[in-house]
Parts: sequence; C-alpha cells; structure tokens
Amino acid sequence: MQVTRRGLVTGAAVGGGLLVAWWFLPRNYANPLEPASGEHLFGAWIKIAEDGVVSVAVPQLEMGQGVTTLIPQIVAQELGADWRQVAVEPAPVASAYPNVPLAERWAELWDPVSVGVSETTDDMLAQRFARAQRFTATADGTSLAAYEAPAREAAAAARAMLALEAADRWGVAWEECQVVSGIVSHGDKSATFGELAGGAADQSPPDPPPLRPEAPSDNPPPGSLPDDVSAIPQFPRIDLPSKVDGSYRFAADVRLPGMVYAAIRHGPNNGSELTGFNEAAAEGISGIVGAVRHKRWLAVAATTWWSAQRALEAMAPQFTVSYPVDSADIEARIETLLRSGDSYLVAETGFGEEGMTRVDTARRYDVEPAHAAPVETASAAARWSGGRLELWIASQAPEQARKAAAKAVGISPEDVALYPMPAGGSFDARLEHEHAIEIAHIAKELGRPVQLTWPRRDELIRSRPRAPAGVLIGAQLAEGGQGSIDAMRVRVACQPSSHEFGRRLFGNLIPSAAIRDTTGQKDELALEGAVPPYDLPSVSVHHVPVETGYPAGRVRGNAHQVSAFAIESFIDEVAAENNREPLSYRMSMLGGDIRLAACLQRAASMAEWDGGVNQSGQGLACHRIGDAETGARIACVATARRGEGGVRVARLSAAVDIGRIVNIDIARQQIEGGLMFGIGIALGNALRMRGGLPASFDYADLGLPRLADCPEIDVDFLPSEAAPADPGELGTVVAPPAIANALFSATGLRLRRLPLLSSGL
Repeated sequence: MQVTRRGLVTGAAVGGGLLVAWWFLPRNYANPLEPASGEHLFGAWIKIAEDGVVSVAVPQLEMGQGVTTLIPQIVAQELGADWRQVAVEPAPVASAYPNVPLAERWAELWDPVSVGVSETTDDMLAQRFARAQRFTATADGTSLAAYEAPAREAAAAARAMLALEAADRWGVAWEECQVVSGIVSHGDKSATFGELAGGAADQSPPDPPPLRPEAPSDNPPPGSLPDDVSAIPQFPRIDLPSKVDGSYRFAADVRLPGMVYAAIRHGPNNGSELTGFNEAAAEGISGIVGAVRHKRWLAVAATTWWSAQRALEAMAPQFTVSYPVDSADIEARIETLLRSGDSYLVAETGFGEEGMTRVDTARRYDVEPAHAAPVETASAAARWSGGRLELWIASQAPEQARKAAAKAVGISPEDVALYPMPAGGSFDARLEHEHAIEIAHIAKELGRPVQLTWPRRDELIRSRPRAPAGVLIGAQLAEGGQGSIDAMRVRVACQPSSHEFGRRLFGNLIPSAAIRDTTGQKDELALEGAVPPYDLPSVSVHHVPVETGYPAGRVRGNAHQVSAFAIESFIDEVAAENNREPLSYRMSMLGGDIRLAACLQRAASMAEWDGGVNQSGQGLACHRIGDAETGARIACVATARRGEGGVRVARLSAAVDIGRIVNIDIARQQIEGGLMFGIGIALGNALRMRGGLPASFDYADLGLPRLADCPEIDVDFLPSEAAPADPGELGTVVAPPAIANALFSATGLRLRRLPLLSSGL
C-alpha cells in the first residue's frame, strides 16, 4: 500500500507499530522497517519515496508542543530537503530511540539503589536502561536533548548516500555534490531525491556522518527587533492544516470494524473498591453490549458512548473508601510537619547550613494541588484477538503503558502492539497509564474492538494533581541594612510525589501501594528549583516528607511551580521591607547569571517598568529551569489590577533565553501557552477534596482562563549560542509570582497562597 503524505500526517494507524533501527546503533538491534511501495529506507529515522516525499519518524508524543515539526525540521535542514516534501509518522516503541537524558534525570525513580555511584556509572546505566526498556518517554523538555543529535546524524548519512549515488551516476566526487531543497546537483547536472532514492538506499554511509557546520537554528539576529508575528514562518507546523480542517486523528477518532464504545465509573482516587451496582436499572437502555466489573471500577460498553454512559448512571455503582481524604486534613498535616517535622537536607550552596546563624526575616507560602486538566479526557481504542492486544493510545511513556496493559491481561508485552496517537493536550497527565490497563481488561472480556473514553467526572476523580506544599523561607540579612541576603534556608513540606509517580510508572503499582512504598522518603525531584538563581553566600534546602493520603503526580511546571512562586514572592517581600526597588535588587544578586540578568533588563524595558511603585499594578519575577550552563531562563513583568469582575491581568511582558532556537514560531507558542497556563494556576480555583473526591466535577469550576481573560502578551527571545533549552514550562512557572507581585503593587495586599484568590482578597 502506498502511504500518502496525508496519511502520514493525519494518523498513526498506517505507520504506527513499525519497529526500526539504524546503522549507528549496536548490531543486535534489527531493522525490521517495511517500506510502502515506492519507498526506500534510510535508517530508523528517514524514508524517501520515489515521488520525493521524505518521511521522518518521530519518537515523541505530539501533544500540542510541536515536536512533530521540530524533529522533521532538524532532519530537513541537515538533509537538504524542501520543507514542502517533508511528512511525519509516529516512530514505534523501539530500542532505536532511547531518551537517555530523561533516563539520567529520572534515574533515582527506576533504580534508586545504583544511582549516584559515579557519573560514569550513572551514564552507562542510563544508556543501558533506556535501550533495554525502550524508554522513549516525552517529558521534562528533553526532546531536543535526546533526539536532535541522532536525527541530524541520520539525515547527514542519508544526504551523503544521495550524493554518493549521484556521484556514481555522473562520475564525480560525492563531496563536490550540493544537496539543497530536495535536489542533488553538480555543475549543470541535477537529480531529485525521488530519482536517486532507490540506488541511494543501497549506498554505504560514511562513518562518522558528515554533519553540516551549522546546527539547525531559527535564532533572531543580535540587536534585532522582536519578530513580526504576522510573518509567514519559515517552517510552518506540519500538523496545522489537518488540525484546522479536523482531519487530524486522536485516540478518540479511531474507528475499527465492529467497534463498541465504553464508558467507565471510578471510585475515589485512593484505595476505593467497587461494592455493588444495580444491573437491572440499565435493562431499558438500547444498544448495551455488556458490562465489565473490576475491583476498582465498572465499565459498560454499548453501540454508542452516550448509551453506555446512561447505563452507568442508571446502574449507580457504589464504592467503599478505605482512606477518605479531605483538603482540611491535608492542610493540617502540612501545617504540623512544616513547623516541626523531621527533614532531609537535599541541597546546599556556599557555606550551606553553617552560613546561617540567625533568622532576620521569614515568610510562609502555600501551594494547593493543581490538575493538569487537559481538555481531551483519557481515551484509547483496543482490539483483542488470538491472545494478542492491539492498542491505540496517546501516551507520554508508551513502553510503560504497553507493559502495564500486557500484565493486566496476562500476556507478554511482545503480544501487545501499541500504535502511538497524538494527544490534544497532556501537561504530563498522559504519563499515567491507568486507562491502558482498563481498556485491555474490557477488550479481552468483550472479545471485540472497543473504545474507552473517560467522562470529565472520572478524569477529575482519577487525576494525579501536582502535590500541595507548604514552604517556609528564612533569611539572614547583611549587617548595615540595604536588605542584602547573607544566607537563606528553604524548608518545603510536601509528599515525595516524584518517587510516588516513579513507583506507578516503572513499578506498575496502584496509587495506594505507591503511597505506602514512598512514605517518609527524601525526594529531591519534588523540590526542583528551590535553590535560587541568585548569588547568595549561603543556601540550604530541606525536604519535609508529608503523607497526604492522596495520590500526586506531574503537572506542567511540576516542582518549579512551587519553588518559583515561593522564591520570587519572598525576594519581592525582602526588597519591599528594605525599601529596595525590585528590579535593581534582583540585578544586584545576579552577577553569576548574566543571561538571566539580561532577561530581567529586557523584560523591564518591554513593559516600561516603573519601579513597581504603589498602585502601579506592575510586578516582576524571573526563574531558571536547569543548571547555570544549560538552563532555560525567563523574566516576566505582569500588569494586573483588581476590578469589579475580579482580578484582571492586562499585560504580560516576557524576555526569554532558551539558547539556540530551532523554531522560533513554536518557541513563541510554547511561551505564550505557558503564560496562559500560569494565569490559570495563579487565578483559577483551588482543587478541594471531600471524602477522597473533588468537591466539584464541573470543568468550568476549575476557573481556567477564557478567551476574554487573555491579556496582551509580549515575548522576546534573547540571541544565544548556548545549547537549546526547552521553553514549554517557563511561562507556566514565572506567571504566578509575577502576577502576585503585581497585585501587591496594585493593592498593597501580599498573597502567599496559590491559587492567589483561594482565600479571597
């Protein structure tokens, strides 16, 4: 079957599940990729068809962040392809695509015993783990770090093979051939990729592959004005046309012959069990195919999803809750342990603990749990036949989802074919794979193709929110006034949410078991960003483990949401107490991070910063995600006011340094989207629990920003030759403290809890 560009762009069912490998991997990884008619293989990343279409395999989940444009763009620029001839297909879950940087970052989650022996050993273990476990997870902004280099090398090898084929035909040196815009040329001779593909695929690529001297870049030139957002981007998103016309396929769009539709009802999040339901109450509803009962849920399948949902409502499933959780109980635990609980020292700089001999000023900040709340609820399609399972699903960790589904129905992971589908949004929610387990059970029980879609109620019930936290910050100020900080101590009370998440992802534990397994553990990942980017003589960070009884997970921004809000609010407070102007006060402490200082200056200039004087409504914040060498940086000035309709954010001005930019249009989208996400975190409604259930199941009650709430947003990127860094979470974490500081400027009220209005004004 000939695979068309439209087929490649709009669906995974055509190309999903293909297992591929390429020359630069160890020989024991086979290359079973089967090209369509007229296509020729160029390793694990590239296929070139005789009509000239270059298909690029992408091993990361497309969830709105544009990765299915970024990686093909890298290949196109290195290969010398015309962007109009480039298509994309989801890469299979395979050892050819290890996400080694993420495996290194999460090493203590999958191997807490061996990690930390030595840097060399950790690198080796991460390499081995990522390949052996087919670890291709999409998270923590590691797509470029993990895949830019191998994608470039594969494209460079393919370019050389095309040049070798042309050179053989023309009797010239292949190094003298030019490869530009999908054409190989030498003097007056030229040939298209399609004309050369068949012979080029049999050429032996040079080792190492001949990379172009310039890495893919879309950086603004030094001294340039912000990009004209109305200009046509050089590399427009590949997925944009199909998303506009509605042909882009998500897991909920999969249709299989004879497929039925399943709805599901869950009990409270932690440790609930199904005790009964009224099966007879659904007898009058047409189209019911069957019900599947599990220890912790009840599903009904029907010829339409609405019939299945109506049947569930009529059957009124009942659950027992062994550990009902209320928000008031969680807050009381955090309150008690933050003040007096045992803690672990997780980080220190400079003189560390010894540098702080007194506390001159201290403040407490609280952060409520937050949902990822993607608009698209969990959905998957499955087909069970002959002891094998086919699974169509959007997953940020597809191999872990595949293994969990296999274990659930008692088969080998090799008997599960997982077809990667894009997500309409995730914000880390699709790192969880509970719905993969559920649909595996349902498909096997019914013995026919089925699609499972969670209703909004169950998406909120089974959500793993970002953990709540209490943060206590104390500072020792330099003698002589001016508010200079000599030492800072940060104490964070929160559950070890990263380890809890790791037990679910890598250990396949249910939430209650993961909580029991991690209670009392030190969790450095749960405190990321708690070491400020400022030059301070002494900093120490302590983790106070708290068992809340409610499962926690990952949400866009993760721990940096907590740390950025607390640190930047505290810095603003110290400046105000000591009559220091907020911008110059921060600048005086940023001698060790010139790039972040430049972001601050640029954001202040963009917003026409007035010093944050009383009633101005301007507030600023800055943050760095990652280390001083490779981290991403952002500074933001917010203009916010309290009005008759509540708090209104009128403007956000952000200056960003993410190193070398591969696609500035996508980077801008990520920052703008992150800032809007941050407005939701800052001004949305708090997630409250009663008896282990959310107090509301209404999506509207989350208080997420609407179109009318969108402020004027200005984003500028600072030119940089540093390694690329991810922009996806920067806006999310910097917006809340900038807005909080703006509200202080406007009203004189210091809001120390997220969401900012959770306790009212």
